[in-house]
Amino acid sequence: MSKACEYVGISRQAYYKRHQSQQQKDEREGKIITLVKQVRLRQPRLGTRKLQHILSPPLGEIGVKLGRDGLFNVLRRARLLVVPRRAYHKTTNSHHRFRRHPNLLKDGPSKIVPTQAEQVWVADITYLPTAQRFAYLSLITDAYSRKIVGYHVHDSLQTEQVSQALKMALRERQSRQQLAHHSDRGMQYCSTYYQKIHARHGITCSMTDGYDCYQNALAERVNGILKGEFLLQRPANLQQAALMVKQSVRIYNAERPHLSLQYKTPDEIHRASLATI
Repeated sequence: MSKACEYVGISRQAYYKRHQSQQQKDEREGKIITLVKQVRLRQPRLGTRKLQHILSPPLGEIGVKLGRDGLFNVLRRARLLVVPRRAYHKTTNSHHRFRRHPNLLKDGPSKIVPTQAEQVWVADITYLPTAQRFAYLSLITDAYSRKIVGYHVHDSLQTEQVSQALKMALRERQSRQQLAHHSDRGMQYCSTYYQKIHARHGITCSMTDGYDCYQNALAERVNGILKGEFLLQRPANLQQAALMVKQSVRIYNAERPHLSLQYKTPDEIHRASLATI
């Protein structure tokens, strides 16, 4: 060892000090990676910033201080960074005979801005590939709290199937304040059947001006989170897809922090908002 240290130009003391430092670093990173893997068992593709927020308390308990950039470096070395995925499958048919409604979330004098939960709901439909055939997922999300308040997995784009998500949200609704429902101009949302549900519950209808995903960005974003971070395994059939969605929605609502909510969960914001009514 003395000859090796002499060859590279360092003392034995410096070598052992560096070796000990590397061991401590490896042990520290091992603890971090263990905690990351525990979180990702339930939220497989949770991003690094949200991971850093969730891991701060347990890391503090074991005396490890770690900032966002440090966590990025640890995950990069362990090849645990999340790689973005892109997928597209059209579920909207906006060319139909039914009445379209104005966009009430668009900038202007009549714009609706939610100040509490259960004032604005956004709706969307996305596809779920299964081993047998395509399944579809209808979602209703609260625009204020980001909570998924209604969902339904179905094997067709029939309006009666799509409406089950709205019916679920209405059953769980806790307040009776004025409610607006925003969606794209898809045939299901414009249909007489769906609009009768609005009328029966006194819901104001809002729709995008055309097939523009940016005008229903929140609903599209929640769809992407659910599919991109949770629904990674291809379900065998419709029944398995429904079970996976149920579990994923529960974790999303109760455990996933949101940057736009100051790293609180949708459930936390939803409960706190309704408690003030």
